[in-house]
Amino acid sequence: MSESKIRVIVAGFRGSMGTASCQTILNDERFELTGVFDPHAALTDGNDTHLPSQVVVATTEDELPEADVWLDFTTPTVVEHNVEVALRQGLFPLVGTSGLTTAQIKALQALAASAHLGGLIVPNFGLSAVLLTQFAKQAARYFPNAEIIEMHHADKRDAPSGTAVATAHAIAAGRQQQPDLDHTESSVDGVRGGIVDNVPIHAVRLPGYLAHEQVLFGGTGEALTIRQDTYDRESFMVGVKLALSKVTTLTELKVGLEQVLD
Repeated sequence: MSESKIRVIVAGFRGSMGTASCQTILNDERFELTGVFDPHAALTDGNDTHLPSQVVVATTEDELPEADVWLDFTTPTVVEHNVEVALRQGLFPLVGTSGLTTAQIKALQALAASAHLGGLIVPNFGLSAVLLTQFAKQAARYFPNAEIIEMHHADKRDAPSGTAVATAHAIAAGRQQQPDLDHTESSVDGVRGGIVDNVPIHAVRLPGYLAHEQVLFGGTGEALTIRQDTYDRESFMVGVKLALSKVTTLTELKVGLEQVLD
């Protein structure tokens, strides 16, 4: 690994999160953007995204420059392959792309272990979202009955969000008893949401939203709501910088920004 700066390749650099991450890396003296990756990119895309000329625009694995970290903001259909590429290249994967299944994560963790590399899969780089998940786990100890409503922009390609799934898993881990059975008779399929670890998740996709989540807990004679709202993608860059500064210290492929919180 570079002694002076952490060298980064950004996959999915033409998307909103990838573009913001590139500029964040370029503006932080701790990091060096050595390359960007997209199989469908053209050499001129670097100019279109205002990247310095020394940043390599790679469309194949063979064109990748030397780096320490692979930062992935692509799509659910290619992210697993991308992490495999990163590990083959000896790079620490930092994954901001959601949509990986539990089975895929376990397979990638095994591959990372065989490559003797660590990394981080981050369902959400927003600190408020990370704290919401932690608070929800604590609340589930006393309120096992819970539902999640997650609201995102209309262009989000996966549902439910990775953050909502991570929150459901955290709730299940925090419960000391199982929730009450749902006796509702649904006249419309799916109206009660999708179920993850006995937690219903309702996904909203609408223009005007960015990223929002609320967890509703119900108990005897009382209710608790925990909510977080993201209004600007710039808030994610705080988490991106934190993860980039810590990911090369990890010895396993872990899940969650909380893994690198002090």
